[in-house]
Amino acid sequence: MESSGNTTPPARAHAGPPSWIGPILCGLVILYFYGIVPGFAKNQVFSSLRWMVSTWNKENDYEHGYLVLPIMLGLVVWQWKRLRASVGAGSSWGLPVLFLGVLLYVAGFRCGQARLTIGGLPFVLWGSALFLWGWQTAKLLLFPIFFFWVAVHVPQFSQATNFLQILSTKLAQAGCSLFGVKTQVLGTQIFSASGKFKPLEINEGCGGIRSLMALLMISSVWAYVADISLWKKALLCLAAVPLAIFGNMLRLTSIFVISEYGNADFAAGTWHDWSGLVLFYPISLILLLFVHSVLEGGLPWKKPRKREVSQVVVRQVEAN
Repeated sequence: MESSGNTTPPARAHAGPPSWIGPILCGLVILYFYGIVPGFAKNQVFSSLRWMVSTWNKENDYEHGYLVLPIMLGLVVWQWKRLRASVGAGSSWGLPVLFLGVLLYVAGFRCGQARLTIGGLPFVLWGSALFLWGWQTAKLLLFPIFFFWVAVHVPQFSQATNFLQILSTKLAQAGCSLFGVKTQVLGTQIFSASGKFKPLEINEGCGGIRSLMALLMISSVWAYVADISLWKKALLCLAAVPLAIFGNMLRLTSIFVISEYGNADFAAGTWHDWSGLVLFYPISLILLLFVHSVLEGGLPWKKPRKREVSQVVVRQVEAN
């Protein structure tokens, strides 16, 4: 007896490659060219990433570079759910951005300029994200990826130390006068008019470039996370410059005041080394919170409650 229907099971559709294959391959290619291929530094034995890490030292005032990659990863983890929900069809507009990054890589490699090569890496990463996952995902990754530039050593920032040294010396002398400490200035050295402490020099580190870079990093991430408009984010980020200068003035003034009225050796030694953590950062962060609160119109963590109360009031008015 013949069966009336076809019992042959339907052919299964051919399954495509997993969605994670493309990103992994892209990541391996990027890691190879930026992390393995040599061509920079002495004898051209450093890769561009290794060159960048070699610049994170006290001489360049770029010790903050070690914090950049963990911060980038933290920002991605912080908005991981939004990133997963935003994944969509890739955009071909990512290819021109990716191509720009490749051009910067080739130009830097040919000229022996690692700074140019490594500076193009964010374009490669962001262009790849745009091509693979679309505009919404690329928009969320824009700041975390280009935050990478903070880790790239720029000589102009190091040259700014001279200006900050002179400015810090003048501000420290003005701060000392407020506490009755009479001083004399010669270049970047501050002398005690009473001779109670040895001359102290405001060197490159004490000039505030390290604290300025650190506070700029903190304020930029703070502004990115803050739920405020774009122009307020810009103000919050730029506020780090005067706040860092003011905080460093207080730190230096405290050293001279302790030297005058207390123990000069303790002030120039232990207090000099620890005053940044004990005095500069707490005061600077409190002032940064104050700026944020002014822009918000109140403390940031009370903003959701205000919104909820206002919505309840509006609903009650409409109901009446």
